[in-house]
Amino acid sequence: MIKHLVLFKLKAFESEAAKTEKISEIKTCLEALPAKIEVIKALEVGININTKEEYDIALHVEVESMEALEIYAKHPDHVACGAILRAVMHSRACVDYIV
Repeated sequence: MIKHLVLFKLKAFESEAAKTEKISEIKTCLEALPAKIEVIKALEVGININTKEEYDIALHVEVESMEALEIYAKHPDHVACGAILRAVMHSRACVDYIV
C-alpha cells in the first residue's frame, strides 16, 4: 500500500470568506475523486485549523502501488482538481511511502 500525503499552502486571498469558499471548492472536488478513480483505496482532505502553521490543506490518498499512484495522478478528474488548486497555490509538499 502506498500513502500519498500532500500539503498545500495557498496564496493570499482578498478576504477570509473568499479563502474559505475556495478551500470548500477544492475539498469538494478532491473528495469526489474516489467515486471516479477506482485505484483510490482511501482519500481524506483536512483543512488546517492551526493558524500558527503555514499549510492550509492536507490531502491523504491510499493506493495499492506506485503504478496506481501514476494512474491517479494522470486521471482527468484529478488533473481538473489540480488545475483549481494550482490557480491559488503558493507551495506544495509531498511524501509517498509504503505501509
